[in-house]
Amino acid sequence: MSLFRTKNIDAMLAVANDDGLRKVLGPVDLILMGIGAIIGTGIFVLTGTGALTAGPALTLSFVIAGIACGLAALCYAEFASTIPVSGSIYTYSYATLGEIVAWMIGWDLVLEYGLAMSAVSVGWSAYFQSLLSGFGISLPAALTAAPGSVPGVHTVLNLPAMLILLVITWLVSYGVRESARINNLMVLIKTAVVVLFIVVGVWHVKPANWHPFAPFGASGVFNAAALVFFAFIGFDAVTSAAEEVRNPRRDLPIGIIGSLAICTVLYVIVAAIMTGIVPYAQFAGVDHPVSLALQMAGQNWVAGFVDLGAILGITTVILVMTFGQTRIVFAMSRDGLLPERLSAVHPKHSTPHVATWTVGTIFIVIAGFVPLNVLAELINIGTLAAFTLISIAVLVLRRTRPDLPRAFRCPGVPVLPLLSAAFCLFLMAHLQALTWVCFLIWLALGLAIYFLYARRNAVLHNHGGKASN
Repeated sequence: MSLFRTKNIDAMLAVANDDGLRKVLGPVDLILMGIGAIIGTGIFVLTGTGALTAGPALTLSFVIAGIACGLAALCYAEFASTIPVSGSIYTYSYATLGEIVAWMIGWDLVLEYGLAMSAVSVGWSAYFQSLLSGFGISLPAALTAAPGSVPGVHTVLNLPAMLILLVITWLVSYGVRESARINNLMVLIKTAVVVLFIVVGVWHVKPANWHPFAPFGASGVFNAAALVFFAFIGFDAVTSAAEEVRNPRRDLPIGIIGSLAICTVLYVIVAAIMTGIVPYAQFAGVDHPVSLALQMAGQNWVAGFVDLGAILGITTVILVMTFGQTRIVFAMSRDGLLPERLSAVHPKHSTPHVATWTVGTIFIVIAGFVPLNVLAELINIGTLAAFTLISIAVLVLRRTRPDLPRAFRCPGVPVLPLLSAAFCLFLMAHLQALTWVCFLIWLALGLAIYFLYARRNAVLHNHGGKASN
């Protein structure tokens, strides 16, 4: 039964209040952090791929993915207001479902956030190179993409992707207040760019391009929903900042739900306008679909702003994903499941600098040498697995600890959490078989590490398992 030992929630909260991290974030910071994580590669890159899968019905795909995320967000909000501790679903699972479940979902989150850092930096590289080409500047082909990314072109590594991830890793290690300020500024700019696209693009929509609305039927809509789910990844990263929020019980639910609601509305509107300007079949092979729509509308000056907004937007996604990744590794290290050194806090900057540079270095290499299409679906399945677990965990915590004060309560329990889990499992079923194989291999590796290292080095193990609820 030691596999399912749980952490004492009161003890977790006590540790969180004395961990050396600075509590400097407010509700606006959290909403902007969520928007910063969500609006990026999903809207500026994957909308084209989604349109090829669902046609104009891509709008419905975004609604379906948004509903799945929204249901999970309500569960996240309850946990975040009840257990405001770093580590997101990993920490919540440790308090409710037991150590082995927490380890596996923590290992899953390492995959999700880490690959997201790498994947989004690859998208950033594409837009950055597009911007450079507008000034007549081009990089050597060998340094523009991972090996095998471009058919017929010899590429060695994606240098721009590696460099932007290096800069972001340094920024996150430097300080949370500084990271938040830069994130907030870039989020405001990129949101303004998205609104500019909507205001200009709506006048160039041709309703005839929306027919047929769902050329690939319901299966196309659901397959696209599973794909563009990537566009919503990130709002859960807000919960990883719990120990650096001034009033986490109130502000975390605001940040989670507020950022997701704003982004869902923007996604649906952008998808409708984009497919109304450009016939969906013309997005084949296009990695900048939003700016393409404006170019076809004859609005090249706005397309230039969109490219700039995409670069800033994708930068904030990398920033928030890196932040979330390091806080999860920090929490797992503090619990003894990963080496203790990874939970060291910098004496001056008050950041987990060792964890930041360790994970940053690993995924800088992945960003340089692994193609984007390989990364995207692995991220989706990892996130959907985490969302399924959070939906189950909120039901367990309601039953095992009904006495805990909850500043926010997920409505419609048990129906909404069960719907959330069902939605996520349904979308997982629409991912490729190869994605499932890779995911299961990753989980098997994590299970081996747990039994060889994490289980016997866990803080709960060294305390005789007496820290359970």
